[in-house]
This record gives sequence, structure tokens and C-alpha cells, in this order.
Amino acid sequence: MTTTTATRNKNGRFTGSKRSSGNFGAIAGAVAGGAALGVLAMIGRKAAVQAPTALAGNWDEALKLEHAATRKVFDALEATDETNTTKRSMLLSHLKHALMKHAIEEENVIYPALREAGEAEAADALNSEHGYVKQYLYELENIPNASPDWIAKLRQFRTDIEAHMHEEEENLFPMLRARLSDEKNKALTLTMNKEGFKVA
Repeated sequence: MTTTTATRNKNGRFTGSKRSSGNFGAIAGAVAGGAALGVLAMIGRKAAVQAPTALAGNWDEALKLEHAATRKVFDALEATDETNTTKRSMLLSHLKHALMKHAIEEENVIYPALREAGEAEAADALNSEHGYVKQYLYELENIPNASPDWIAKLRQFRTDIEAHMHEEEENLFPMLRARLSDEKNKALTLTMNKEGFKVA
């Protein structure tokens, strides 16, 4: 902020002198400090979201933990009725974010590792199933959630996604982990956690 001070010169005329008060610097400092706090808060939130996965151990154990968390959200959604529209919307939003993060981890890291291990057909099938997950989420967002059609679609979605999870947990993940060295499994875990952190 700049202030002007009026004074008289020796001829009696008014003259002005400008002086900067430094308020701009204080405001800019406060803005920068607020931005830095915002960035730190965002990083903290991301770390909190990714922490359960990162602390679970190997990549397959971490993905199983995320599957279990997804089942709990389905449980909570199925426990609602047509009068709980706000709760349904909030839980669906939570489910959508959790599944998006999970899909990024699998599609960007685990499925390519499956292809690399000679299981391209299985990886492609799993990737295709993720497209149907997105389709279910789209439909659930576009069906009025007080409608009986909404809960019916949710139950159909749960049946299909649990079959997908079962195939991963019981067959494909154990097979992939067994084919990889301990070092490769550790590297896969680290890479998967980095991908998850980006979208957490």
C-alpha cells in the first residue's frame, strides 16, 4: 500500500511525497502462507487416505484390504432405505472415489504386471470389467436414489464386483505374486502405492 504525504515547500506550495507502507508484503506473505498450509493439508489428506493401503504390506494384501473396505461401503448402502437419500448420495460418492483409486492402482500397475507375466488375456478381462464398474456408478448416479430401481441396481453391482474381487483374490493375485521375486513384489508394492497416492 502506498500513502501520499502533503507538505508545503519554501514557496508555500503543496508537494506530495510517496511512501510505501509494506502492507502489500504482509498480504502477499499471508496469501503464500495460506497456500502452503493448503498444500500441506492436501498432502496430509492424501497420506491419510493411502495409509491403510501402504501399511497393509505386499500389493496383494493391500488390494484385499481395499476390497474389504469396498464391501463395507456396500453394506452401509444396503442398510439405507428410500428415505436416506442424502446418506445414499454421500456413500455413493465415497464408493466412487475409493473404486477410482483402486482402479488406478490395478490398471496402471497390477494388470500390466499380469500381462508381463504372460497373463494378458486375464489382465484384459479384468480391465474390461472395470469398464462395467464405471457403468454401474454412472447408472447409480442417474437413477433417483429413492427409487426401488436404485437399490436393485446397487445389489446387481455388488454381485458383479464381488465376483471380480473373488477372481483376483483367489486366483490371479496369488499366481502373480508367486511368479515374482521378493524384490519385484516389493517394487510392485511401492509403484502401486505411488499411483494410489496421486489420486487419494
